[in-house]
Amino acid sequence: MSKLMQMAGMLSLVMGLAMPVNVSAGATTELTWYGQSAFKIRTPSGKVLLIDPLIINSLNKNGAADLAALTRVDLILITHGHGDHIGNGVEIAKKTGARLVANYDLGRALVQYGGFPEKLVERSHMAFPGGELSLLNGEVRILLVPAVHSSVVEGVPNSPLPGKVVYGGTPGGFVIAIKDGPTIYHTGDTDVFSDMALIGSLNKIDIMLACIGGHFTMGPQRAALAAGLVNPGLVVPMHFGSNPVLKGTPEQFAKELAALPKDGPRPAMKEMAAGETFTWPVH
Repeated sequence: MSKLMQMAGMLSLVMGLAMPVNVSAGATTELTWYGQSAFKIRTPSGKVLLIDPLIINSLNKNGAADLAALTRVDLILITHGHGDHIGNGVEIAKKTGARLVANYDLGRALVQYGGFPEKLVERSHMAFPGGELSLLNGEVRILLVPAVHSSVVEGVPNSPLPGKVVYGGTPGGFVIAIKDGPTIYHTGDTDVFSDMALIGSLNKIDIMLACIGGHFTMGPQRAALAAGLVNPGLVVPMHFGSNPVLKGTPEQFAKELAALPKDGPRPAMKEMAAGETFTWPVH
């Protein structure tokens, strides 16, 4: 009898270990915008992802305090190698131990020239467009997708090429599917391109984070066309207003969305202020 009870106890333990972590009642996914292309995602179980973490920028009046408050970060996602997208990522990684998620070539460049800790840049977290990563014990799936832009890394003072610009891999965006939460498409810096329709048809996008500033990326009109191709449930404008050449505005973007053909997708827009957080309920 005792052996049967022992076997039953072991079976119960194994079953318990195999069961997924439960999400607490009322848990949500939180999305915070810091300005430019910088976002924080907090998953329903409390994991923290940062995308293009330029926390201190001209739009974020509380940037220093926000940066200091980032004491727990699990993943840092960087779309391409420009300074306003690498942002405060190296400092945050050193402080929190967050792993880098990026194009494989960008990861190598950030280690060799950008000061990113090598131990936090793992092959398992690197990919190229079309590659999908299952991370944080399957809690998030991250698909790397193309973008139309460029990517370089400037060598930091103690690197082999201080002050020199080196290749930073191909630019891209991320489609982030969160367990019990939304699927979020961060475009990175890009122009509209026709394959965005494939991104939308192959992935049901709940939230699209779309650059609208113009000059270095698509402006409001082309961003509206991009949103029409992707057909998200909601589109959030980003990468605008941080310097004088980024002239596109959310107001212009809203008008261009409203002007899309009535017989096609016309996504809803949510304008966020720097430092604002909105929540997404558990599915």
